[in-house]
Amino acid sequence: MPAEEYWASFFDAKRAVRFLMVGDPPLGDVVEFGCGYGTFTLPAAERVSGIVTALDIEPDMVSAVRDKAAQQGVDNIRAEARDFIAQGTGLIDGSQAHAMIYNLLHLERPVDLLREARRVLRVGGRLSVMHWRSDIPTPRGPPRAIRPTPDQCAAWIAEAGFAESRIVDLRSACPFHFGLVATR
Repeated sequence: MPAEEYWASFFDAKRAVRFLMVGDPPLGDVVEFGCGYGTFTLPAAERVSGIVTALDIEPDMVSAVRDKAAQQGVDNIRAEARDFIAQGTGLIDGSQAHAMIYNLLHLERPVDLLREARRVLRVGGRLSVMHWRSDIPTPRGPPRAIRPTPDQCAAWIAEAGFAESRIVDLRSACPFHFGLVATR
């Protein structure tokens, strides 16, 4: 991860979360795969009625999210160090209203991650995906050659068993990213 201030400069995180959590704020719990610095965790926690489970493999990132939540008096975030690729989320089937997968689908087996998101979502729950665009140069992100396109992400989302996904225009909030949402 780059320095936090530099990382945050790529996003209007509050607007992005508003665009990706389509419609009314989710009633219930939310899981975030790869919370990093909490860039999207804290804005999500402001919008939801339940707990945001923020998962990251890096203990330092989890500590940073916990510290920020405490400093801001946000009490509906549960940050946990977890290798969700190898271990899954540890969440109960159908327990989440929304799943957030941001900047991760360039990993080796993206459909497995999407299946885990589907498993923990309740029927009618929403998935939001955001990733670095591959059609333009960007100041950060994985190599363009391994970045998925929106069409590729939509195909993976369908393969994982979600209902049809749709693209969300994030250019005004995240000019270097695209977004998709789907329903379980």
